[in-house]
Amino acid sequence: MKVEYVSPFAEASVHVFETLIGCRPERGGLSARPQMFTSQQINIVCGITGQIEGLVIYGMSMITADKIASKMIGAPVVTFDQLAASAIAELGNIISGNSASLLHAQGFYCDITPPTIIRGSNVSVTTLDIPAIVIPMTLAEIGLFEVNVSLQERTRLAA
Repeated sequence: MKVEYVSPFAEASVHVFETLIGCRPERGGLSARPQMFTSQQINIVCGITGQIEGLVIYGMSMITADKIASKMIGAPVVTFDQLAASAIAELGNIISGNSASLLHAQGFYCDITPPTIIRGSNVSVTTLDIPAIVIPMTLAEIGLFEVNVSLQERTRLAA
């Protein structure tokens, strides 16, 4: 996978967290996986379509999701309910949208699909053998947020 596909997601994640919740994430070292996999409890799945295609999964623990949703909503989240899920889905939507804009600026034309929330541990998503790059981000006093990017150049565009 090309670094040009991954960097916009890291950059957009940092910018969105700074803007939305006033916290600058500390990026950890990148790691590669042969296919998309997350062991996080709360996952936001966004599809990428166009010249570049694949999936991005934003993963976090339930505690981290509650803390992020609390900051976004402006009120404490006691239970991960529909409002909290909506806030977390919107977080994925904003990061993915900003990433698509950055990709577009590099000459890669793509769009995003609406976010889907998947709850549970050890989630495996098949990405047709597209490897995944994982960008771990630590949010001070909030928790770990993982960005899993699994993208490839589309082999042919529809006419």
